Amino acid sequence: MVEDKVPYLNGDNYKNWRETVLFYLGYTDLDCALCKEEPPTPTDTSTQAEIALYEQWERSNHLSMMFIKSHIMSSIHGSIPKCENVKDLMDTIHAQFETSDKASHSTLMIRLTSMKLTDIKGVCEHIMKMRDIAAQLRSLHMVINDDFLVHYALNSLSSHYTPFKISCDTQKAKWTINELLTMCVQEEERFL
Repeated sequence: MVEDKVPYLNGDNYKNWRETVLFYLGYTDLDCALCKEEPPTPTDTSTQAEIALYEQWERSNHLSMMFIKSHIMSSIHGSIPKCENVKDLMDTIHAQFETSDKASHSTLMIRLTSMKLTDIKGVCEHIMKMRDIAAQLRSLHMVINDDFLVHYALNSLSSHYTPFKISCDTQKAKWTINELLTMCVQEEERFL
């Protein structure tokens, strides 16, 4: 069941929690209150369509609020102010936990800049990890361009790859990270 896959917000998993909650609410068609502004409260002159729209929004808001609140750890539940609608609740939670993205920047940058391949084997996995970290940094709106990543990946290779690195530096062609990956795998196979 999809609901079982939704994690509890514990403070360290905000990004994953938010993506999963939004997916679940969309999957169950409960995201109306997140996607649309609250319609006017029905009056005696409201049409059936206006009444139905309000009832749909109200149901979506109520069930979404209950679902979200039930997936927040009790240890941080009290730190989240009361909200009247699900959109405000998600915005409030985002405001509290967006600083964790800044910590992610630093952690990912440290991981990327400390990566070194110390052996002949594993060049594919090594470069793929670097590419993955760069993609995560890009998703956090950090600029990591392919040229930087190619040069950084080359410089992170072990001394076994020195002739290969020299050959790469003397060529005038620019490579993408995928092209570098392919060439490094071929070079690794040559060593073995």
